[in-house]
Amino acid sequence: MPTETAGHSSGTSVLRPRQHLPREYYSSHLSEASKARRPSPIRGLYALEEIPNMISLLAGKPAPQTFPITSLSMTVRSPYDPTKETRVDITGPALDESLQYSATKGIPSFLKWVDGLQEKYHGRRPGEGWTTAVGTGSQDLLYKAFNAMLNPGDPIFVEAPVYAGVVPIFESLHCQLVEVPTDSNGIRSSDLRTILSSWPADKPRPRALYTVPFGCNPTGNSASLERRQEVLALAREYDFIILEDDPYFYLYYGAAERAPSYFNLEAQDLNHPVGRVLRFDSLSKVLSAGLRIGFACGPEPLVEAIIKHTASASLQTSSTSQAIATALLENFTYDGFQKHSETVSQFYKEKRDVFESGMRKHLNGLAEWNTPEAGMFFWFKLKLPPTESSPEGDSSVLIRERAVAKGVLALPGTAFFPNGQTTAYVRASFSLLSPEEVDEALRRLALVIKEYNDEKR
Repeated sequence: MPTETAGHSSGTSVLRPRQHLPREYYSSHLSEASKARRPSPIRGLYALEEIPNMISLLAGKPAPQTFPITSLSMTVRSPYDPTKETRVDITGPALDESLQYSATKGIPSFLKWVDGLQEKYHGRRPGEGWTTAVGTGSQDLLYKAFNAMLNPGDPIFVEAPVYAGVVPIFESLHCQLVEVPTDSNGIRSSDLRTILSSWPADKPRPRALYTVPFGCNPTGNSASLERRQEVLALAREYDFIILEDDPYFYLYYGAAERAPSYFNLEAQDLNHPVGRVLRFDSLSKVLSAGLRIGFACGPEPLVEAIIKHTASASLQTSSTSQAIATALLENFTYDGFQKHSETVSQFYKEKRDVFESGMRKHLNGLAEWNTPEAGMFFWFKLKLPPTESSPEGDSSVLIRERAVAKGVLALPGTAFFPNGQTTAYVRASFSLLSPEEVDEALRRLALVIKEYNDEKR
């Protein structure tokens, strides 16, 4: 079992084993459908093909010499100097790996890179009871994780407002969504404790909590270290799994040091076993959305359930996409990837600043907001007349109809509340707009708000 260095009162250090929750613990955290899903009789034996001198009659893999592709190449911008580019070629064994069926969990070269990444950024190493599954984007992995952990009708904690892309998944499972309020520091842990402590004794408590802790979509908020520690403590006390969806982790541009992930945080306390965090990463925001590469890292039984789902649904994530990502990332090295991600986060910081400058110019007195420190969204509350359903007003008609008629697209806040509550909030993305487009969009939006307020008064 891996060991960790812990501080000692004498100033020296001692080695202590990093404990992890046993496999049998997760039985109560897996859905009946997941338990009933059998592993692929073919793909489950792929690893045996790597045994020296093994002659495989196993899989119906096409002969690689019949593939017409003889090489893959791309030109990659240097993470250190944007004026310089490097040609990266995928040939030989790497090309063979990229064009052929591969292990469901991911091609070995990419999995090796992920192992190094999670050690560098989250202090986690293989052998601690966790493993990795590669998916066709993190959305694919979220869908499979929810199906692996939730039975129809089960309750689950979700931060509110919540990423709208997961709501249809929960609805298809007929889940009871237990909304936990958030603010500029993330999940309000005091509210979560109140919900947990007052949960009816005759009803099963939620076994998982879903959260986007950095640059949350839609709020743009990032959870503070204190809130993360409190939520993790509650997970240990009340026995639930934290589903850490973190696509904006590398898009953090706050002035303060980036808070540790839940995946990292749970490993810092050697007095508790690890295994209460299932983490979802994505390369869409830092490399390419079209590559469709994400990866889930967490307790082996939960990730293995995702892998079994993939084996029966699509066999695997594209080997070619994984090979392209691996070649690019190996060319960068981990230091180059860090430099690249810092460049990307700075890019979005500048985009944020332009958008906020436009908001101050056009929406001053018409809206209020917090400044995001990660991601690509502003979440702002319009100052509207009250309605029968909301004392703070309702942005839905204004945004869905009037703003569209004026040539501005945004999302009304109600789309991010599973209960469909009315709200004065709006989500706006600033990732693609030029300064001129920002100025014009916010000018149009301000005009819509003023006209609407004048009519309602």
